[in-house]
Amino acid sequence: MIFIIKVITNKEERAVEMISERAEKKNLNVFSVLRPHGLRGYIFLEAGERDSAEEAVFNLPYVKGIIGKTIEYEEIKNMVEPTAITVSIKEGDIVEIISEPFKKEKAKVLRIDKQKEEVVVSLLGAVVPLPVTIKLDNVKVIRREEGEDEDE
Repeated sequence: MIFIIKVITNKEERAVEMISERAEKKNLNVFSVLRPHGLRGYIFLEAGERDSAEEAVFNLPYVKGIIGKTIEYEEIKNMVEPTAITVSIKEGDIVEIISEPFKKEKAKVLRIDKQKEEVVVSLLGAVVPLPVTIKLDNVKVIRREEGEDEDE
């Protein structure tokens, strides 16, 4: 059974540590505790039954409580399994930014972080080259370094 635990925002990591320490110490029927990437204020706890889950989180700092219903793995699968995104952007590509505040600006790709789905670019029109970090889906490739045209 998977339970949703409401915790204080930005204290998810600490709550996960405290819950797992208690579950180990008291030998509770808790299988996993995890903080899903991109979800703030909540963590997931997998336990054999509700009593074990309640005992694992009872009266801990940062923990606000268990949300009523249990959920199935299929409902949270996209949050916990890494997705292999195909990134067609390469370092050195010239891209157009398609979101504010730099919309329609052209930039050169300096670095790509596939895990965070971000790209670091240098604006071509800027007087002083300044690295800017942007989400991958906010840029589109307009020119390859080798000269071939391709969209993302």
